[in-house]
Amino acid sequence: MPAITVDNVLVLPRLPRLDETTAFRKVRTVTTAPSGFEGEGFPVRRAFAGVSTTDLDPFIHLDQMGEVDYAPGEPRGTSWHPHRGFETVTYIIDGVFDHHDSHGGGGTITNGDTQWMTAGSGLLHIEAPPEHLVLSGGLFHGTQLWVNLPRAAKMNPPRYQDIRGRESALLTTPDGGALIRVIAGEVAGHRGPGSTFTPITITHVTVQPGAQVDLPWQPDFNALVYVLGGRGTVGTDRRPIRTGQLAVHGPGDALRFDANAGQDSNTPALDLYIMGGQPIREPVAQYGPFVMNTRDELIQAFEDFQAGRLGVVPSERVPHTDGQGSRP
Repeated sequence: MPAITVDNVLVLPRLPRLDETTAFRKVRTVTTAPSGFEGEGFPVRRAFAGVSTTDLDPFIHLDQMGEVDYAPGEPRGTSWHPHRGFETVTYIIDGVFDHHDSHGGGGTITNGDTQWMTAGSGLLHIEAPPEHLVLSGGLFHGTQLWVNLPRAAKMNPPRYQDIRGRESALLTTPDGGALIRVIAGEVAGHRGPGSTFTPITITHVTVQPGAQVDLPWQPDFNALVYVLGGRGTVGTDRRPIRTGQLAVHGPGDALRFDANAGQDSNTPALDLYIMGGQPIREPVAQYGPFVMNTRDELIQAFEDFQAGRLGVVPSERVPHTDGQGSRP
């Protein structure tokens, strides 16, 4: 997992040392993500399956894409599709992905980069591997997180944030046993580059075998810890957790997690994608690519899409049903 790394973590800022009087959050549930396929057939793990919307708020959906080593001709993406009422946060750990939308947003992201698309009032977009990756094959691994928008922002104009991995805030633990990449929000006073409507924190943490992390966490945020790879424990009661599992935490001021001293040969460390945010606490009406507050708003979203009011596919992107076509 290359993502963004450093040659010597000991030169980075350190997390503060937390003592045992800290209110460490207890683990409420651990769930295992089922596997499936998205778009034109790339494999995903549905990380939030079986978790209540109350526990997830302000998040809606999380897919772990891959990890898969494609043969030549195998890489796949999605065809053009609509969104309204939320944000997609696509984080690439290994590989390359292109994004284009009907409002002119888009670009190419690779190891450690993030595409943050605010669908807002609605748009069409496509995600696909670039032509050279389709021809060569190669490793592909990433995540896509859906972040809900509050009612007041659901019909805001769409916008796009292109976040390079090098822009993430980097820090380590007091003993240098972990690398913490802050993509959005703040960890121990270190702020990531992502701009958000609802206060949230997103971080990718790599924990070396045998190391422990005590991570300060905003008390009014929820806390979701998803295992991208490896094995370890979460909570002060050391609850076991492994690749493809999500730990939902209760209230408190900090998270604790450990990496097992022995890891599998293909996962040399414990990699975690950690999310938290201030709950929006508004009704959620979701169907497919639309996340609104009421059923009537969902119906309106479908009608607007069918009437072409969410945008049109740019002429230079036609034909547009194949996510593997040529790219500008």
